[in-house]
Amino acid sequence: MKQIETSLPGVWLLEPSVFGDARGFFMETFSARKFAELGLQTEWVQDNHSLSARGTLRGLHYQLQNPQAKLCRVVRGAVLDVAVDIRRGSPHFGKHVAVELSAENKRQILVPRGFAHGFLVLSDEAEFLYKCDNFYTPGDEYGVAWNDEGIGIEWNWDALGLEAPLLSGKDAIALRLSEIAPEQLPVFDV
Repeated sequence: MKQIETSLPGVWLLEPSVFGDARGFFMETFSARKFAELGLQTEWVQDNHSLSARGTLRGLHYQLQNPQAKLCRVVRGAVLDVAVDIRRGSPHFGKHVAVELSAENKRQILVPRGFAHGFLVLSDEAEFLYKCDNFYTPGDEYGVAWNDEGIGIEWNWDALGLEAPLLSGKDAIALRLSEIAPEQLPVFDV
């Protein structure tokens, strides 16, 4: 597995070794031993799987009292996956990383605790799988506006032929990062 640094410390892009032949392919997407050797998160408690239509935007989500690291990949289709550093006091506060994850490129992204996370479906449909190191906790859900100009994510609507994303009601009313009360944001831990 190849570990690729991103512009945000702690956010890693991972490329698995893929072994293919006439039958298809095989790849290892997680190995506690290999992840430990790379200095990466090795304990996961929950796996999630979603199916979303083209133009669906899920995010940008985080949990505050029960923060989650996430290991994300796509098994069908393609998404633009985004991680935003929202930790108060971080030298990278408000900065983001955006990468394409697809069934074709088989890449994964490791998003640490203290980051908001979301994705936009680029293909007709996308199946998105992710591991979490902490359980989903109803009532501890927070969001950052997907269109926050201060963060400046380029979603490239023109390429999709869309004017706006498909959003949940919760995501449609999320606040900009500058509007979120400081006590509702994680703290940077040196």
